[in-house]
Amino acid sequence: MLTSVDPDVIRVLGDPLRLKIVTLLARETLCTTHLVEETGAKQTNLSNHMKVLREAGLVETEPCGRFTYYKLRPEVLAGLSEQFAGLAALARTAAENKRVCP
Repeated sequence: MLTSVDPDVIRVLGDPLRLKIVTLLARETLCTTHLVEETGAKQTNLSNHMKVLREAGLVETEPCGRFTYYKLRPEVLAGLSEQFAGLAALARTAAENKRVCP
């Protein structure tokens, strides 16, 4: 089961804009201005999504003058990946573990 990763992480990544943001941040550390340009989202909307991503532990901030830069926390994504890999391994043997109906 997905016990070592906060279940909110999965819900958070289910939003198309947040998934796009995570994909962009996987390539480079970006500030709010860059993310607005890349996504086409309004700054207030983007800020709300960044708050959700921060609270889920997926991104962290790095202040730089008057700008705020965002970067991914790869260990969180790696943990999620490991959990899904474990589920996939279980699923491979699931056909052999057929429960008999009463």
